Amino acid sequence: MTPEAPIPAVSARANQLTVVLVAILVAFIAGLAAMAIVFRLGGGWGVAPPAAPAAPVQPLAPPAPAMVPATDVATLAAREQALAARLDQLDARLRATDGDARVAASYAGRAEAMMLVTATRRALERGQDLGIIAGELKQRLGPAAPDAVTTVIGASAEPLTLEDLRLAFDQIAPRLSTSQPDDGWLSAIQRELSTLVIIRKQGSPSPHPRERLARARRLLAQGHVEAALAEVSRLPGAQGAESWMAAAGRYIETRRALDTLETAAIQGKAQPVTGARAPATPASIGTGE
Repeated sequence: MTPEAPIPAVSARANQLTVVLVAILVAFIAGLAAMAIVFRLGGGWGVAPPAAPAAPVQPLAPPAPAMVPATDVATLAAREQALAARLDQLDARLRATDGDARVAASYAGRAEAMMLVTATRRALERGQDLGIIAGELKQRLGPAAPDAVTTVIGASAEPLTLEDLRLAFDQIAPRLSTSQPDDGWLSAIQRELSTLVIIRKQGSPSPHPRERLARARRLLAQGHVEAALAEVSRLPGAQGAESWMAAAGRYIETRRALDTLETAAIQGKAQPVTGARAPATPASIGTGE
């Protein structure tokens, strides 16, 4: 055999290289085709096209002012009169409200004064000291009824109750229907003769000492101290009951003073509490001041 035998191996390698090159070329062409398809379907290489420039914003024109209808002088005058009438109504309401408030304050002040007088009367009827009530009486009712306030406060220093008068009357009753030992014999005889024959109108109370004494006891039990005192003063033994009659007179004076304070409280003469508004009077309510 000759030395040219290895030539077929070289040709085989050349064929393999040719196959590889053809495969690479086919792959490159396929890649180009794929890129072309993607470029057409995807709208380019993914870069967004430049946006169109925005149109300039035009400023809004201000709204045209509304046309105000022409107003004549008569319409303005009518509106002014309506407004004045409205103001007058509001002022009248304010005056009425202020008047009502003053009336309410007046009634409240009277009620407080009446409660004060009632508390004073209750304390005296129980024989108790007035305590702080005395100061309130001086402040609230002292300017309106100074004498009555002085009498009531003085009576509270020596309290005297109706029961005290009844007990004292029972003690002096036996000697009220008889004359006193120091009376002269002539006075005693005249008094005894006057009781033998009694002339009186039909229906009038009997002046006999026993009847008069019974009436005094009955009047005292009913709380009529003034009438009982009048009966006792006409009894034969009235001179021996001077201390009892003095106490009864003081009791009557104290009750009259309480009645005076009660009247002043009802009439609204009591002074208001410190810091409170003065109660209204009928004149101030009428004028609205």
